[in-house]
Amino acid sequence: MSPEAFAKAALGLPGASVVVQWGDDHVYKVGGKMFAVTNTAGTTLSVKVSEIAFEALTEAGRARPAPYLARAKWVFFDDLSALDAAEVADWLQTAHTLVAAKLTKAARRELGLAT
Repeated sequence: MSPEAFAKAALGLPGASVVVQWGDDHVYKVGGKMFAVTNTAGTTLSVKVSEIAFEALTEAGRARPAPYLARAKWVFFDDLSALDAAEVADWLQTAHTLVAAKLTKAARRELGLAT
């Protein structure tokens, strides 16, 4: 997946935004909470995943536990361009959903996410 396609997919999710943080990382957020991170060049990816996906991806060697975020079930990919775009888009949707679910009802409603 290209960095441009990644940014388009991430920012296409409801209420998503991006900020540059920690020097030069692009941090994708919903309601002020991060759900994905790329480096400036968009070549690496850290993303929030479910517990099952965390185990599957790390045990299979497709990803490794993300530095500083592994206990929160984040994984790290060394090469975004080697990943399937549809699969990455699915991980982004899941990450966004997992993080948005932890927001307050008022915050979800403000972002148009309330059900």
